[in-house]
Amino acid sequence: MGSRAKKSDANFLMQGSLLAVASIISRVIGLVYRLPLTAIIGKEGNNYYGTAYEIYNLILLISSYSIPLAVSKLVATRMAQGQAKNAWKFLKGSLLFATASGGGFALVVWFGADFFTAKLLATPLASIALKVLSPVIFLVAIAGVLRGFFQGMNSMMPTALSQIAEQVVNAIVSVIAAYFLYQYGAKAGAVLGDSKEYAAAWGAAGGTLGTAMGACASLAFLIFVIMAYRKRFRRKMRRDKTTAKDSYGNIIWLLLTTIIPVLLSTTLYNISSIIDQSLFKNFALYQGYKQHQVDVWWGVYSGQYRVIINVPIAIASSMASSSVPALITSYKGGDMDEVRSKIHAATRFIMVIAFPCTIGIFVLAGPIQRLLFSDTDPSSAYMLMVGAISVLFYSLSTLSNGLLQGIDKLRIPVKNAAISLVIQAGFLYAAMQFFRLNIYAVVLANAFYAFLMCVLNGHAVVKYSGTHQDVKKTFIIPLIGSIIMGIAVYLVYIVIDKGLGSNALGTIVSILAGVIVYFFVMLGLGGITRTELERVPHGGRLIALAERMHLLK
Repeated sequence: MGSRAKKSDANFLMQGSLLAVASIISRVIGLVYRLPLTAIIGKEGNNYYGTAYEIYNLILLISSYSIPLAVSKLVATRMAQGQAKNAWKFLKGSLLFATASGGGFALVVWFGADFFTAKLLATPLASIALKVLSPVIFLVAIAGVLRGFFQGMNSMMPTALSQIAEQVVNAIVSVIAAYFLYQYGAKAGAVLGDSKEYAAAWGAAGGTLGTAMGACASLAFLIFVIMAYRKRFRRKMRRDKTTAKDSYGNIIWLLLTTIIPVLLSTTLYNISSIIDQSLFKNFALYQGYKQHQVDVWWGVYSGQYRVIINVPIAIASSMASSSVPALITSYKGGDMDEVRSKIHAATRFIMVIAFPCTIGIFVLAGPIQRLLFSDTDPSSAYMLMVGAISVLFYSLSTLSNGLLQGIDKLRIPVKNAAISLVIQAGFLYAAMQFFRLNIYAVVLANAFYAFLMCVLNGHAVVKYSGTHQDVKKTFIIPLIGSIIMGIAVYLVYIVIDKGLGSNALGTIVSILAGVIVYFFVMLGLGGITRTELERVPHGGRLIALAERMHLLK
């Protein structure tokens, strides 16, 4: 590997790490505010909140989710060719496209809220929360264009800071609005004879109001940054001597041809949750389970289980987002050695994080549920234990989606997602029909879907890039290190929980102990090298610490 490739990898991982840190901070904020939110709206409220989000996320996937990636890909391509003027024109054309798509789908959600929640997902009162989310689709589409532009410029800082600002505002407004709207719903429901359900539904709407206000804050920040950056970018345009100019018609066509494969891939990749909910709720009711029990199960699954496992998966999403413009630049330049180097580095980075997260969540499933949600129900802990493996599979499959898109193989993730989706639906049906696994069938089907995507996408990445991972360093050593860490975490938790009788202290201290143990075990096994530490933020401090411990030569 040449010095240029190493420098490129270092910047690539640095940008990905920056976005990953911001995503983790955002997810942690999300976890923290869900504690008081769940306390206010309860498991029934989480059911309405989660149902509204299922529809919202699906529409967001169709209307806006693929926009940042498409814009970053096209802007990175133009900047790699020195076409700053065309890159800026892409920004303006993309804003026009996002206004039309985001605005149109926002209206669809507003007027179709009752149909989506009642007919599709058998949860009619969730329409209140869904209507509050409808304008957010428009705001996210515009923000997505601005984020994609900066990512195409290989700068993740605006995206990172806007994500944090969004979550801070979201957290504050969600809790306050949920409290007051819960009270309003209780009064309105008392008149109709069902105060508890109406209170939960309106409380959930308060939670989604926080999402709307957070999106406003994020967009305002991005607009401020793009206005400040405009003068600097104009200097790049003045140096641009390109004579070929992209027309707006060509821009829209390129956006569509880039967005559609990405859209199909991400929609199929994420629509599994909608299919899971529809199959599970309707089939569970058919099997004789009570509506209340089904709603509680789904409330725990969507409001607790998925919130927890999505924290580490966010790291893979961040790395996938940062990989696309970086890979496009190398791929368009014909430097396949650099492409393979980036793919190898990104996969190693994700596996070193995903393995310990998987083991940690499995070991501390019950303590985490009690700490975060005051939930002592054993079924909630079992759900997290059964589904912990999803963290590993979703991390790798999410990353591989981005890697394939970065080497211009946009259609392959679409095909793989479609195949996995069909097989997963059959798996879920069989698990409920023949084994009556109720909500655990959903958890297992979700993990099985991600596993299939890992296998199919992984084969394609190897086939089209020629990348071959170092199996020992990428998979075996992180697994061994994670198992050792898991044993240490369990012992530390038991000692503190039994000795001091504090679940909170035991959970927090055991997690911190796990991080330290894993870091030193990985150094001792040779799973983390000096070069890799140099590529991450504050890596110099970690190197100095490892040298003092005589674990790094």
